[in-house]
Amino acid sequence: MPVHTSQGSQGSQGSQGRGVGLGLALGSAVAFGGSGTAAKPLIEAGLDPLHVVWLRVAGAALVMLPLAVRHRELVRRRPALLAGFGLLAVAGVQAFYFASIARIPVGVALLVEYLAPALVLGWVRFVQRRPVTRAAAVGVVLAVGGLACVVEVWSGLSFDVLGLLLALGAACCQVGYFVLSDQGSEAGEAAPDPLGVIAYGLLVGAAVLTVVARPWGMEWAVLGGTVRMDGAPVAAWLLLAWVVLIATVLAYVTGVVAVRRLSPQVAGVVACLEAVVATVLAWVLLGERLSAPQVVGGVGVLVGAFVAQRSGEAAGVVASGGEGVERELVVRSRR
Repeated sequence: MPVHTSQGSQGSQGSQGRGVGLGLALGSAVAFGGSGTAAKPLIEAGLDPLHVVWLRVAGAALVMLPLAVRHRELVRRRPALLAGFGLLAVAGVQAFYFASIARIPVGVALLVEYLAPALVLGWVRFVQRRPVTRAAAVGVVLAVGGLACVVEVWSGLSFDVLGLLLALGAACCQVGYFVLSDQGSEAGEAAPDPLGVIAYGLLVGAAVLTVVARPWGMEWAVLGGTVRMDGAPVAAWLLLAWVVLIATVLAYVTGVVAVRRLSPQVAGVVACLEAVVATVLAWVLLGERLSAPQVVGGVGVLVGAFVAQRSGEAAGVVASGGEGVERELVVRSRR
C-alpha cells in the first residue's frame, strides 16, 4: 500500500528542522563571538597576529582532515568554490580580523565588519548602477551613522586608523564568505556538502597562511606558558584549544549548516548575537569597555546591517556575476 504523509506531519518536520537550524545558528554565533577574546591575550603575550591565525587555521584543518578525505570528489567538482572559500572565508577574514584586534577593541572590530551588507548594496548601486530600495538605503545610513558613533568621529577618530582599515578588509572578505557558504543551497542532492567545503577551505587557508605567516619564526615558547586575561593568568594552550576547536571547527560547521536550514532573515537576526557575545566577553574577560555613544552606535550598525540585508533579499539585488544575491546577503561575521 502507498504511504501517505499528512500535511501536519510535514509541517511538524519542517518546524523541527527550523528549530535545529536555529539552535545551530545560536551555537555558531556564541562560538565565533569568543574567538577574538581568546586570541587577543595570545597576541598581547608576543605572538604575531598572523601566527595566531595560522595556528587556528592549521589546527582546525588537521581536525577536519578526515572529512576532506571523505569528500575528495569536491576537488574535481567544485575547485573554484573550495579555493575561493579558503582564500576569502578562511585566510582573508581571519588574517584581517586578528590583525585588527591587535590594534583596536574586539567589539569595535566586529561592529566594523557588520558594514558588509552596506558595502554590497553600495557596490550594487554605484558600481553596477542598479537601483536599491529605499529601505536598503535607510539601512546603509543607519550602519554608517552607527559606525561614526562607534569610532567617535567627534573626537578626531579616536581609534587606530590602520586597525579600522584592517577590520574593513575583514568585512569585504565576509561578503565573499556568505556568497560562497550558501552556494548550492537550492541545488538539492547536487549541492556540495558543507562539511567538505569547510574542510577543504581550511586546508587551502592553511596553505596560503603558511606562505604568508612563515610560522617557523614563531615564538613557540609563548604556547607553553601562561598569558594574562585582564590580569588573570590563563594557560596559553587552553586559549589556543578554544580558538581551534570551539571558535573554528565547531563554529564553522554549525554556522554553514544553519545557513542552509534557516531563511536568510532568521539567520541574519541570530548572527547579530555574535557581535553582542563578543562585546560582552571582551568587556568581562578583557576589560574592554565601550562608552554609551559606542553602544548606541553598535545598535545602529546591527540594525542597519539587518535592514540592508533584508531589503537586499526582497529586491533581489545583485552581488556578483549578474546573478541575484537573494540568500547570499545573510549577515554573519566569520571569525
